[in-house]
Amino acid sequence: MQIGYKLATEAFGPKEIIRQAVAAEEAGYDFVEMSDHFHPWLDVQGHSGFTWSLLAAIAAKTERIGLVTGVTCPSVRYHPAIIAQAAATLAIVSDGRFTLGVGAGERLNEHVVGRGFPGVAERHERFREALEIIHLLWQGGYRSYEGKHLRLEDARVFDLPEQLPVVAVAASGKASARIAAELGSGLFATEPKTAMVQAWKGFGGSGPAYAEVPMAWAPDEGSAVEAVLEKSRWAVTGWKVMSELPNPANFDAATRTVGEEHVRAQFAVGPDLAAYLPVAQQYVDAGFDHLVTQNAGPDPDGFLDFAATRLIAALRELTPSA
Repeated sequence: MQIGYKLATEAFGPKEIIRQAVAAEEAGYDFVEMSDHFHPWLDVQGHSGFTWSLLAAIAAKTERIGLVTGVTCPSVRYHPAIIAQAAATLAIVSDGRFTLGVGAGERLNEHVVGRGFPGVAERHERFREALEIIHLLWQGGYRSYEGKHLRLEDARVFDLPEQLPVVAVAASGKASARIAAELGSGLFATEPKTAMVQAWKGFGGSGPAYAEVPMAWAPDEGSAVEAVLEKSRWAVTGWKVMSELPNPANFDAATRTVGEEHVRAQFAVGPDLAAYLPVAQQYVDAGFDHLVTQNAGPDPDGFLDFAATRLIAALRELTPSA
């Protein structure tokens, strides 16, 4: 079992994100993971630094901790050729510590370049083509590609690592699980869906399976719940909502009715280790072996101390229920 720390790029400024990554390595985490956003989920979060700049800085300031995008959309805001080049370079400068997490994207971040954001069927088509282009470029040499939605013309990534990054593909259902199995070398998810993991494996999927586990550490449960309601209540909406709303203002409006009961139903909250293990166990039972601790509490240093002294070791010991 590998344990990771979610760097909340939407909630903290760029220098603080780098500091937390270094602290996560010192705390004993195996990897750090961060989203690749243009906007935060809510305006109150107040940040959204450029993930690829942060990754390069973290690679330079750390020695052993893995780096994971969770996740990059390589088919709208970026062209997949750019992601193929960026991921290859990061794999080299991090000495092989990088995993490319990819997904079909969210309207929140992808609409900003003025190309629109298509429906699910077209998103999956574009996503499949993007992954095919990335893999094509990673074969070396000059490459061209003519797809239904995406094109590549006489392009070559000159600097390729000796070992290519794992490509962990985000999935939430059967259709995306098939893409993950066919064009990925790992899985990424935010919900403990056993059926989805089984579908991925049934389609021939293998490799690391990453999942974000919702947590909120604070010295008392009330403070933890309040922190989630202030800045992270978007997380209870589910992927169908998270992928479709265009701006932080829309997420603010859509989550006005989120209450304490919704937070407690999904998040492990407070200072007690016993509250965290049942939440994480759901993901272990679903088939995930790379757990990302996604802390929405008000004190990242308090959480990192809790993780270093109690949480990480306890999560490593989790095994699937009989």
